[in-house]
Amino acid sequence: MIFTPLPISGAFQIEMEPRTDPRGSFARMFCAEEFAAHGLNANWVQMNASVTLEKGTLRGLHFQNHPKHEAKLIRCIKGAIHDVVVDFRAGSPTFGEHCTLELSDVNRTMIYISKGCAHGFQTLRSDTELLYAHSEYYSPECESGVHFADPDLAIHWPLKPIGLSDRDASFSSFAQLEPIQL
Repeated sequence: MIFTPLPISGAFQIEMEPRTDPRGSFARMFCAEEFAAHGLNANWVQMNASVTLEKGTLRGLHFQNHPKHEAKLIRCIKGAIHDVVVDFRAGSPTFGEHCTLELSDVNRTMIYISKGCAHGFQTLRSDTELLYAHSEYYSPECESGVHFADPDLAIHWPLKPIGLSDRDASFSSFAQLEPIQL
Protein backbone atom coordinates (compact mmCIF):
# COMPACT_ATOMS: atom_id res chain seq x y z
CA MET A 1 0.00 0.00 0.00
CA ILE A 2 1.09 3.55 -0.68
CA PHE A 3 0.37 6.05 2.13
CA THR A 4 0.33 9.71 1.06
CA PRO A 5 -0.23 12.38 3.75
CA LEU A 6 -3.08 14.79 3.01
CA PRO A 7 -3.10 18.49 3.96
CA ILE A 8 -5.01 17.68 7.19
CA SER A 9 -2.63 16.46 9.88
CA GLY A 10 -3.07 12.70 10.35
CA ALA A 11 -5.22 12.14 7.22
CA PHE A 12 -3.89 9.92 4.45
CA GLN A 13 -4.71 8.89 0.93
CA ILE A 14 -4.07 5.16 0.70
CA GLU A 15 -3.56 3.48 -2.64
CA MET A 16 -3.49 -0.24 -3.11
CA GLU A 17 -0.65 -1.85 -5.02
CA PRO A 18 -2.33 -4.50 -7.13
CA ARG A 19 -0.46 -7.60 -8.21
CA THR A 20 -1.70 -8.49 -11.66
CA ASP A 21 -1.64 -11.56 -13.84
CA PRO A 22 -3.76 -12.69 -16.81
CA ARG A 23 -6.70 -13.44 -14.48
CA GLY A 24 -6.89 -9.92 -13.02
CA SER A 25 -5.42 -8.49 -9.84
CA PHE A 26 -5.09 -8.88 -6.09
CA ALA A 27 -4.31 -6.11 -3.59
CA ARG A 28 -4.30 -5.53 0.16
CA MET A 29 -6.76 -2.99 1.53
CA PHE A 30 -5.48 -3.25 5.07
CA CYS A 31 -2.41 -4.49 6.94
CA ALA A 32 -2.15 -3.79 10.67
CA GLU A 33 1.65 -3.65 10.54
CA GLU A 34 1.70 -1.10 7.70
CA PHE A 35 -0.95 1.09 9.36
CA ALA A 36 0.89 0.97 12.69
CA ALA A 37 4.18 1.85 10.94
CA HIS A 38 2.51 5.10 9.79
CA GLY A 39 1.11 5.80 13.27
CA LEU A 40 -2.45 5.01 12.16
CA ASN A 41 -5.20 3.13 13.94
CA ALA A 42 -5.03 -0.58 13.20
CA ASN A 43 -7.97 -1.68 15.35
CA TRP A 44 -11.28 -1.56 13.48
CA VAL A 45 -14.35 -2.49 15.53
CA GLN A 46 -17.14 -1.84 13.05
CA MET A 47 -17.63 -1.99 9.26
CA ASN A 48 -20.46 -0.17 7.52
CA ALA A 49 -21.71 0.25 3.98
CA SER A 50 -23.57 3.22 2.55
CA VAL A 51 -25.48 3.29 -0.73
CA THR A 52 -26.52 6.65 -2.16
CA LEU A 53 -28.91 6.58 -5.09
CA GLU A 54 -28.74 10.07 -6.60
CA LYS A 55 -25.83 12.02 -8.05
CA GLY A 56 -25.25 15.24 -6.07
CA THR A 57 -26.47 13.86 -2.73
CA LEU A 58 -24.55 15.30 0.19
CA ARG A 59 -23.94 13.45 3.47
CA GLY A 60 -22.17 15.09 6.38
CA LEU A 61 -20.18 16.62 7.91
CA HIS A 62 -20.20 14.04 10.74
CA PHE A 63 -18.05 13.20 13.76
CA GLN A 64 -18.47 11.57 17.19
CA ASN A 65 -17.77 13.39 20.44
CA HIS A 66 -16.02 12.18 23.61
CA PRO A 67 -15.73 9.39 24.63
CA LYS A 68 -16.47 7.86 21.19
CA HIS A 69 -14.04 9.73 18.93
CA GLU A 70 -13.35 7.58 15.90
CA ALA A 71 -10.89 7.16 13.08
CA LYS A 72 -12.34 6.04 9.74
CA LEU A 73 -11.05 4.23 6.69
CA ILE A 74 -13.26 4.72 3.63
CA ARG A 75 -13.26 3.22 0.15
CA CYS A 76 -15.71 3.78 -2.71
CA ILE A 77 -16.51 0.41 -4.27
CA LYS A 78 -19.12 1.63 -6.78
CA GLY A 79 -19.53 5.09 -8.28
CA ALA A 80 -17.60 8.17 -7.18
CA ILE A 81 -17.58 10.77 -4.40
CA HIS A 82 -16.07 14.13 -3.56
CA ASP A 83 -14.81 13.38 -0.04
CA VAL A 84 -14.21 16.13 2.56
CA VAL A 85 -12.32 16.04 5.86
CA VAL A 86 -12.44 18.96 8.34
CA ASP A 87 -9.95 19.15 11.21
CA PHE A 88 -11.89 19.80 14.41
CA ARG A 89 -9.11 18.92 16.91
CA ALA A 90 -8.10 21.56 19.44
CA GLY A 91 -4.39 22.27 19.16
CA SER A 92 -3.98 20.59 15.78
CA PRO A 93 -1.66 22.43 13.34
CA THR A 94 -4.46 22.17 10.73
CA PHE A 95 -7.41 23.04 13.05
CA GLY A 96 -10.26 24.57 11.05
CA GLU A 97 -8.86 23.53 7.70
CA HIS A 98 -10.32 21.02 5.27
CA CYS A 99 -9.12 18.89 2.38
CA THR A 100 -10.86 17.00 -0.38
CA LEU A 101 -10.17 13.81 -2.29
CA GLU A 102 -12.05 11.99 -5.03
CA LEU A 103 -12.74 8.35 -4.25
CA SER A 104 -14.12 6.08 -6.96
CA ASP A 105 -14.44 2.52 -8.13
CA VAL A 106 -11.97 3.45 -10.88
CA ASN A 107 -9.13 4.92 -8.78
CA ARG A 108 -9.73 2.49 -5.85
CA THR A 109 -8.21 5.06 -3.52
CA MET A 110 -9.00 4.98 0.20
CA ILE A 111 -8.95 7.78 2.74
CA TYR A 112 -7.87 7.50 6.38
CA ILE A 113 -9.51 10.08 8.65
CA SER A 114 -8.07 10.74 12.10
CA LYS A 115 -10.04 10.90 15.32
CA GLY A 116 -11.43 14.40 15.86
CA CYS A 117 -12.05 15.18 12.20
CA ALA A 118 -15.45 15.71 10.62
CA HIS A 119 -16.24 13.82 7.43
CA GLY A 120 -18.70 14.28 4.60
CA PHE A 121 -19.09 13.54 0.93
CA GLN A 122 -21.07 14.34 -2.18
CA THR A 123 -21.86 11.70 -4.78
CA LEU A 124 -20.49 12.39 -8.25
CA ARG A 125 -22.39 9.47 -9.80
CA SER A 126 -25.74 7.87 -9.11
CA ASP A 127 -25.87 4.55 -7.25
CA THR A 128 -22.64 5.03 -5.30
CA GLU A 129 -21.54 2.61 -2.57
CA LEU A 130 -18.95 3.11 0.18
CA LEU A 131 -17.33 0.80 2.70
CA TYR A 132 -16.35 2.29 6.07
CA ALA A 133 -14.14 0.87 8.80
CA HIS A 134 -14.57 2.56 12.21
CA SER A 135 -12.25 2.50 15.21
CA GLU A 136 -15.16 3.05 17.60
CA TYR A 137 -18.71 1.74 17.83
CA TYR A 138 -21.50 4.02 16.63
CA SER A 139 -22.94 5.96 19.54
CA PRO A 140 -26.05 8.10 18.80
CA GLU A 141 -25.59 10.14 21.98
CA CYS A 142 -22.09 11.15 20.84
CA GLU A 143 -22.86 11.95 17.20
CA SER A 144 -22.52 15.50 15.98
CA GLY A 145 -21.60 17.45 12.91
CA VAL A 146 -20.70 20.71 11.22
CA HIS A 147 -22.94 22.45 8.69
CA PHE A 148 -21.88 21.60 5.13
CA ALA A 149 -22.31 25.20 3.89
CA ASP A 150 -20.50 26.98 6.73
CA PRO A 151 -19.03 30.11 5.12
CA ASP A 152 -16.01 30.02 7.47
CA LEU A 153 -15.04 26.60 6.10
CA ALA A 154 -15.75 27.65 2.47
CA ILE A 155 -15.97 24.08 1.21
CA HIS A 156 -16.49 23.88 -2.54
CA TRP A 157 -18.99 21.19 -3.44
CA PRO A 158 -18.70 20.29 -7.15
CA LEU A 159 -22.47 19.92 -7.67
CA LYS A 160 -25.52 21.64 -6.24
CA PRO A 161 -26.16 19.65 -3.03
CA ILE A 162 -29.34 17.58 -2.95
CA GLY A 163 -30.82 14.97 -0.63
CA LEU A 164 -29.55 16.51 2.60
CA SER A 165 -31.07 14.89 5.70
CA ASP A 166 -32.87 17.07 8.25
CA ARG A 167 -30.17 16.19 10.78
CA ASP A 168 -27.33 17.27 8.47
CA ALA A 169 -29.16 20.48 7.52
CA SER A 170 -29.54 21.39 11.21
CA PHE A 171 -25.86 21.11 12.16
CA SER A 172 -24.24 24.20 13.68
CA SER A 173 -21.49 26.26 12.14
CA PHE A 174 -17.86 25.46 12.90
CA ALA A 175 -17.51 28.57 15.12
CA GLN A 176 -20.50 27.54 17.28
CA LEU A 177 -19.03 24.17 18.24
CA GLU A 178 -16.44 23.35 20.88
CA PRO A 179 -13.22 21.98 19.36
CA ILE A 180 -12.60 18.31 20.04
CA GLN A 181 -10.18 17.57 22.87
CA LEU A 182 -8.42 14.26 22.31
